[in-house]
Amino acid sequence: MTTPVEAALRGLALGEPAVFKNLAVFPLVAGAEVAAGYLTLAEALKGGHARVTEVSAGGVVPELLFDNSSPHGVLLLDGDELVGAKQNRVLNVTVLVGANQKVVIPVSCVERGRWHALSTEFRSEDRMMFARGRASKMSQVSRSLRERGTRHSDQGAVWDEVGAKAARLQASAPTGAMSDVYAHVGSDTRDFRAAFRAEQRQVGGVFAIGGRPAGLELFDAPGTLRSTLGRLVESYALDAIELGGRPRRADLEEAKDFLSRAASARTEVARAVGLGEELRLEAPGLVGEALVVDGRVVHLSVLEAPAGGARTASASERARRAARRGRAA
Repeated sequence: MTTPVEAALRGLALGEPAVFKNLAVFPLVAGAEVAAGYLTLAEALKGGHARVTEVSAGGVVPELLFDNSSPHGVLLLDGDELVGAKQNRVLNVTVLVGANQKVVIPVSCVERGRWHALSTEFRSEDRMMFARGRASKMSQVSRSLRERGTRHSDQGAVWDEVGAKAARLQASAPTGAMSDVYAHVGSDTRDFRAAFRAEQRQVGGVFAIGGRPAGLELFDAPGTLRSTLGRLVESYALDAIELGGRPRRADLEEAKDFLSRAASARTEVARAVGLGEELRLEAPGLVGEALVVDGRVVHLSVLEAPAGGARTASASERARRAARRGRAA
């Protein structure tokens, strides 16, 4: 039986890569231009159609409240960053919130050293968590959903990922904010963003760092890819900048193999936070997530699985207890 992921990938053409330094993007192109039937998070917040706040005056680390007051659905992507309120967060999963709906969304903190309000509402930044951090978080959320029925990350591990990235890039981050890491290499990531442009009818891409496929990103509409490509490029660029070195030529056959492995990944299905179903994907060396609504893959993200870096149970438990108390550890 064909899975939604296999069906979504089957009708796409894989093009020759665009390359800048050690990052390459193989475009995935659909046969027709299709309009998205939803607003993006940035569109909804900019237009005043939605609000993101703490769930209460006291707040809790792993949850936020999303209030969609528009007559359209709103798409929030795994890894998207929300800035403000008591501390900056990133989405743990991709969510499609229905028209005029309020939904509690699962998030992770990416600013360890702050727990006081800077604003009553969050704003959306055109930025998401770096790809390797998303992969680790994605694996943690899959484990949490399987073992506890929740979509929690290992918050302590997320903080460690951000802190380690700051240290390796020699970025000053007084509150441990991921945003400070991006600011530190902003001129470099802007160059990466400027180097890649969406092709006509492009709905996704296979991203390769140093010639090696690192991730697959796919949407149901070219317009969503166009509005998202810049921050996707930046999320992979942060890892590419850290890796450095001379690039190895990106190989089309390796990109095809990555797509094949993603299509055949083992799938676990759960009811999504908002509309549709959430698919958690696992294959040797890969971890992934897909949001499927009415049989259609709205968003698919498959990343190179993290290797090693396991935390001790006691450290993870301390982080979970801190999150439940509603403060940063």
